[in-house]
Amino acid sequence: MPIRRRWFVVALVAIAVLMAIAPDALAHNVSKRDAAFVVANSGRAIAAFMYLGAKHMVTGYDHLLFLVGVIFFLYRLKDVLLYVSLFTIGHSTTLLLGVFGGVHANAYVIDAIIGFSVVYKAFDNMNGFQRVLGVEPNTKIAVLIFGLFHGFGLATKLQEFALSPNGLVANILSFNVGVEIGQFLALTAVFIGLSYWRTRAGFLRHAFVTNTLLMTGGFILVGYQLTGYMVTR
Repeated sequence: MPIRRRWFVVALVAIAVLMAIAPDALAHNVSKRDAAFVVANSGRAIAAFMYLGAKHMVTGYDHLLFLVGVIFFLYRLKDVLLYVSLFTIGHSTTLLLGVFGGVHANAYVIDAIIGFSVVYKAFDNMNGFQRVLGVEPNTKIAVLIFGLFHGFGLATKLQEFALSPNGLVANILSFNVGVEIGQFLALTAVFIGLSYWRTRAGFLRHAFVTNTLLMTGGFILVGYQLTGYMVTR
């Protein structure tokens, strides 16, 4: 079986397995233990909220899939820093606006858009916009805009909790700092791995297949979130 066909079969099997899981299993949720702490907390807990923010990012598969797509073909560190900074600006803006500004939206819809961001970046990495549509989107603007949705996704989760106003500003800012720390740690590991892979002869040969699987993961996220939206209406 040709290697591309084999990978497509693997992707289809993964989809079939994931379709057997309840939608909530793939939702961007907070663990019961962490949720209990957030609800029960009253007053400043800077270290704890930094830890929760870092943990949320490191275990946030939707954020990580998108960021892997963003840096997949970035070879220079300054380019990585530029794109990650754009994502961080958008992410931080809507996280704080959602919590302190009281801006609300359906969590499933936001998470579906986040899933679509993974599809977009994988398709862009495959040069799909140029080859299929004959257009070249502004990737920097796209990363900033999708960063806004990623941050809003986090905000919708925090909005589900009755947060104590005592120390809230310090705690949410600490959570945001923790998210950026987690992002830095995760992306450092990914960038090191990609940098090593790029030295191997098979990198470009397998890049298309890898981004096809990345796109598949994005479609799975979109499908589950839209299913969750329809089920909970």
